[in-house]
Amino acid sequence: MPDETTENKVTEVSDVPEATDVPESTDVPDSTVEALDAVERSETAAAKAAEHVLAAVEPTVGVSKPDPILVVDDVERRFGGMTAVDVQHLEVQRGVITALIGPNGAGKTTFFNLLTGFDKPNQGTWSFEGRSLGGVSAAKVARNGMVRTFQLTKALSRLTVMQNMLLAAMGNPGENLFGSLVKPLWAGTEKRNTEKALELLERFKLDAKKDDFAGSLSGGQRKLLEMARALMTDPTMIMLDEPMAGVNPALVQSLLHHIQALRDDGMTVLFVEHDMHAVRHISDWVVVMAEGKIVAEGPPKSVMQDQAVIDAYLGAHHDTDLGDDSLLDPAVLARLEAEEEKR
Repeated sequence: MPDETTENKVTEVSDVPEATDVPESTDVPDSTVEALDAVERSETAAAKAAEHVLAAVEPTVGVSKPDPILVVDDVERRFGGMTAVDVQHLEVQRGVITALIGPNGAGKTTFFNLLTGFDKPNQGTWSFEGRSLGGVSAAKVARNGMVRTFQLTKALSRLTVMQNMLLAAMGNPGENLFGSLVKPLWAGTEKRNTEKALELLERFKLDAKKDDFAGSLSGGQRKLLEMARALMTDPTMIMLDEPMAGVNPALVQSLLHHIQALRDDGMTVLFVEHDMHAVRHISDWVVVMAEGKIVAEGPPKSVMQDQAVIDAYLGAHHDTDLGDDSLLDPAVLARLEAEEEKR
């Protein structure tokens, strides 16, 4: 995050055994459905403010927002003859939770990669806090206050949890050769960074794991570590790429509550998800991608009833309710996919 060399060091090491997701208490939901149902919409001041500011915004593609923190125009990414991303105009409202959803292959992660400097578009412009980020490296994007996590976590397996946290701290004078030789120059900063890291680990209930290798964490715990590590940079906006993917239902509730807390702390949250059932519980605004394009946006309830969204998710299955939690049943999803393959 702090610099390009740090980004290049983010690799997985296979010789550290990975733990599987294990329940952290005996009170474990039987399924992801129950985990999601246990999450209630936040009634905090920030949640009410988000609802109020978006109340007058029309649920139409490319609609202007009262105070956009991110503005995207004509961003296109092609791979050979295939257009993976073709976003004409998108604004992300400051201080709210916006979900970017769509079926697999819709271009969500590619779009994330473009916005955060991990890939380059064939054309287009975008700005964050009024500053253009076109052509800006991923490290500088993070320094500007827009940080991201990854669908496949990027924890350094052979470093401890605490070391992973300190890796993301910015402005450490000990990172340059001269400064590292003079302890008084970096000792105070390292102490403050360590205290901050410990506070975040306590918030995400990972403080007991601070001296464990990151490779020993479960998949859900790694997701929490990535989120906590991103906060070490004091971001203005955090972008989460499928934070619930592969997470045990025991940790789904925790992750969703943490995402709500980010908004309540004044941050803007944009997260990628392909499951409407997860985002409807916590999102203030939903943007839908299909085949690289934005096909709908609006409050969760109106988006679930949008015909373009139904077409994108279910094809000919127009009689299936997107708000029906039974769709989270793997057997139901498998049946729908099998029927689509026969068409």
